[in-house]
Amino acid sequence: MYKRILLAADGSEHSKRSAQHAIELALKFDSVVDLVYVVDGDTSKYDVLHHGNTIEREEARKKRVHPLDEMLEESGVSHNIHMLHGEPGSMIIDYSEELQSDLIVIGSRGLNSLQTMILGSVSHKVVKHAKCPVIVIK
Repeated sequence: MYKRILLAADGSEHSKRSAQHAIELALKFDSVVDLVYVVDGDTSKYDVLHHGNTIEREEARKKRVHPLDEMLEESGVSHNIHMLHGEPGSMIIDYSEELQSDLIVIGSRGLNSLQTMILGSVSHKVVKHAKCPVIVIK
């Protein structure tokens, strides 16, 4: 049913819960998980300010997804890691289409209605525009 699962991750606790759910589905359906981390403008600015050179920036980004990579490794689930640059919602949607994902698993940051209205929500955008099923993990 789900042969290719895109797991959208940002290294947060929400991502860890999403990863656990993606692992359970992948084991059940013998799926490949594509772990996707999107570097947006804010993340990029933070990384430049706190990590001087390109190598340090890349290492810091890898550290954010390392716990998720370990979870996938320990579970024995076949997986790939993809680092993308751009607006997270759009990149996740576009990349899921490129990979021909059967499912997207994404965490919710738990924004209230006002925060969502002002800040927008990556998970909301993905749910609204993705062409495959999306599971949002609270």
